[in-house]
Parts: sequence; structure tokens; C-alpha cells
Amino acid sequence: MSIRIRLLLSYIVMSLFPLVIFFLAIMLVSLVYFGDFRITEEVFELKGGYNHDQIGQRDSLDEDDVFTELKVLSQFAPNKLQDPEFITATDQSLNSINAGLIIRNQHQVTYVSPFLKDPAIIAALPAVGSSVKQDPEIRLDSRFFYYKQLNYYSETNEIISIYLLKDLSTMEHATRKFYPFIFTALLFALVLTNGGLTYFVSRSIIRPIDNLKCAAEKIKSGNLDSSVAVISKDEIGELGSAFEEMREQLKYSRDRQILYEENRKELISNISHDLKTPIMAIKGYVQGIQDGVARTPEKLNRYLQVIYKKVFDMDRLVDDLFLFSKLDLKQEPFTYEPVEIHDYLSDCIEELQLEVEERGIVIERIGEGQAPLYVLADRNKLKRVITNIIWNSVKYMDKEDGYIGVRTYLVGDMVTIDIGDNGPGIEADALPYIFERFYRVEQSRNTKTGGSGLGLSIAQQIIHEHGGKIWATSERNNGTIISFTLKKVVSKEGDGIAKDFDR
Repeated sequence: MSIRIRLLLSYIVMSLFPLVIFFLAIMLVSLVYFGDFRITEEVFELKGGYNHDQIGQRDSLDEDDVFTELKVLSQFAPNKLQDPEFITATDQSLNSINAGLIIRNQHQVTYVSPFLKDPAIIAALPAVGSSVKQDPEIRLDSRFFYYKQLNYYSETNEIISIYLLKDLSTMEHATRKFYPFIFTALLFALVLTNGGLTYFVSRSIIRPIDNLKCAAEKIKSGNLDSSVAVISKDEIGELGSAFEEMREQLKYSRDRQILYEENRKELISNISHDLKTPIMAIKGYVQGIQDGVARTPEKLNRYLQVIYKKVFDMDRLVDDLFLFSKLDLKQEPFTYEPVEIHDYLSDCIEELQLEVEERGIVIERIGEGQAPLYVLADRNKLKRVITNIIWNSVKYMDKEDGYIGVRTYLVGDMVTIDIGDNGPGIEADALPYIFERFYRVEQSRNTKTGGSGLGLSIAQQIIHEHGGKIWATSERNNGTIISFTLKKVVSKEGDGIAKDFDR
């Protein structure tokens, strides 16, 4: 429930609940003082309507209706008002509602209700035939009457006044007596309602804010591991959810920063090691030449070949680092074009075979003679991927009859290329990490299997830029297969697909 609706409901309850308590208090006073709820009717309904034809047949009376009937009789049947039985019956009916009749002419009182036998009441009445006051009332010490006066002429042309008096003393007395109780009940209802609703509404708002405050204090102190509990679905709950998302983003950024820092340290360490080793070798061979150790042309030539190889390894390491950095920063340009993958792989294999023959490794194209199949690729970058994967297999090959196979097949609109070897394989716990930067299955970083540790990571970034995927499957002592996918195009011209390719 939103805070706006919650406040609206609390306002409605605060407005209605005290009124309900007030009415209940009035009814309770009526019940205690009268034994029924008459006072409630008297307080809130002094005038009502009854539609019975005969006074004697009424279940409940209203003095206004009785007075109206008397007024009608005074105009059309004044003789009825002279009937003692009728007057007595009417008066007795009025007595049941704390009312009664007094009738008098200019000389004497002709009828007095037993309910009103008090000379002071008669003396307080206005003169016979006088005009009726607005809101007429009579107050006598502790008694209070509301009255109506009816003036009419008898058959002898004598003016007669009928007074209908309603005793309100009981109601007034009860009101005065129980006023403190009613006021206290109303005040209690107001305090209880406002206090209770203020407590619960403020508690539902303050508690989540306190949670956010505690979470902010923890974040301020550097603790990003404590989550923010969202216990409501209102505006503060939405704020808590946004705060929790912010905390998770900060935690993710911190963890990434820590990882980057660790990678930076590892990079410096690895680069230092990988550069220091060939530099020290070059320095040693150059010093040997200077000291005349290489006395023969054959030995001198061997020294120079070693120096050249070390320089080549250093150049390759620097090139890998430079390319990896540009790929990581999304600054390396790609030029896509349709490439017939079968011919392209055959050319790459032919070139690489010349480099690995001296190691006794055979690279074979599996499934030659297939129908032309075009992919959208950057030729130079794709060659870097294939070269890195094959040389990775060559570095770790532990068999004299080493074998590397390259296979191509189509799955949907993606072309999959598998490059597998019969090498030592990769342990299952190491397999998920082989595409991470600077990771080596052989952690010793010896010169035999050495390298930058960036080859497969570079391959992964290039394939991802092509919109494909790359993965590895391997079992220990059963070789390794590196697979990646490229997007298929329709023809050599590409039919406009290159323009629409989503990198």
C-alpha cells in the first residue's frame, strides 16, 4: 500500500472513529440513565413525523403531530376539544413522552395534566390568546419545558388556549451530568485514534528509513556486503529497492576494481618475468660473444640464432600485449567481409604446417571438398584466432606424432569451427579459466611452454566482436577441442548482410 493511500485512510479513520465513539458514549449515557436509548433520540431528533390517524392507536407519539391534530380539531370540530374523555386520553398519551396539556380560558384553568401540577408552571405560561413566541421555553429552577400554544374560539365565542408542554429537564440534566464523561470519551477517542494511527503510520515509514540509514552508514564505512531488506511495497520500498541495486552496483564495481588491481599486479609480474628471461639470455649470449667465447663461426652463428629467437619472443609478447589492450578498450578496428571458410582454413593450415613440421606435428583439414560456405569475418583477426589456438596446441603437445584436426559444420545460421588435438588435455578444474587473461595451465611459466598467456583471451575477444561464441572441451590425456562460431552469409557478395551485422 502506498504512503499516499495510507495517509488518506488514516485521515478518514481519524475523522470517523471519534464520531463513532461519541455516539456510543451518548447511547451508553442513555442506557445508564434511562434504561433505554430515548435520550439519543431526544438529542439528535427533537422533531419527528408520525402518520397515525388516531392518538390512542399510536405505538409512539410525537408532540408536534399531537399539536397539529389539536389545531385541526380547533378549526373543524371545536366541540371535540371540550370532551373531557378525549382531552384526558390525549394527555395520558403525551405523558408517556414527558409531555402534557394545560387548558384555560380567560377566567380559569379548565384542565391541568397530572404531569404538570405545579402552580409555578401555570404562572409562567403566557396569557390566554397571546401570540406564540419563537422557540418558546419555560425554566423553573431545575426544570426546563418546551411548549406550544394553541388559541381558538369556542361555540360561545370564548377564547381558549391549549398549552402543550414538553419536559426536557431530564435530557438537560443528563446532558449536564454526563457532559464530562462524553467530553472525556471524545477526547480519549481523539487521542487514541490520532496517537495510534500516528504511531503505526510513522512506524511503517521510520523503520524502513532507519534501515536505509544503517545501510548508508555501512556503505560509508566500506561494508558493501550487507543487503538492504525491502519489507514494504510503497514509495519507501521502491527507494529501498533502488538503494539495494545501488549497493549491488557499488559492490560489483568494487569487486571489479579489486580484480583489475590484482590483474594489474599479475600483469606487471608476468611481463617482468617474461621480459626479464629473454633479456637475461640475450645479455648472456652478447657477453659471451664479447668475451670471445664463440670462437668458431658455427658457435657464433648459434649464439646469434638464440639472440634472434629471444628478440622474436619479446616482439611477440609486446605485440600480444598491445593487441589485447586495444581489444579490451574497444579501440581495435575490424573490417568485415564475406569469407569462404573452407578455402580460408586450407590456406591457414598450409602456412602453419610449414612452421610446425620440425616438431613432428601434422595439421589436417577434416571434411575437405564440401560445398562453399561463407562467413562474415575480418580476415586478419580471424587468422590471429586460428594461429593462437593452433600454437596453443603446439606448445603443450607431448606426443611425438602430434596431430591437430580442423573441422567445419553448419548449425542454423552459425558456422562452427572445431580445432582439436591429441595432446595431454586439460584438467576439469582448469578448463573454465583457460580464456582468462594471463592464465596458463602450466603455472611455472617455463620457456618450453611459455608465452604471454594472452593467446586464448585474445581469440575470445575477437570472436565476441564477430558476434560468435568460443568454448573448450577436454579430458585429461584425451586431447582438447577449441570450438568457435561465426555468422553465415548467403553469398560471396554478402547480399547486404555485412552492413546489417550486429557487432
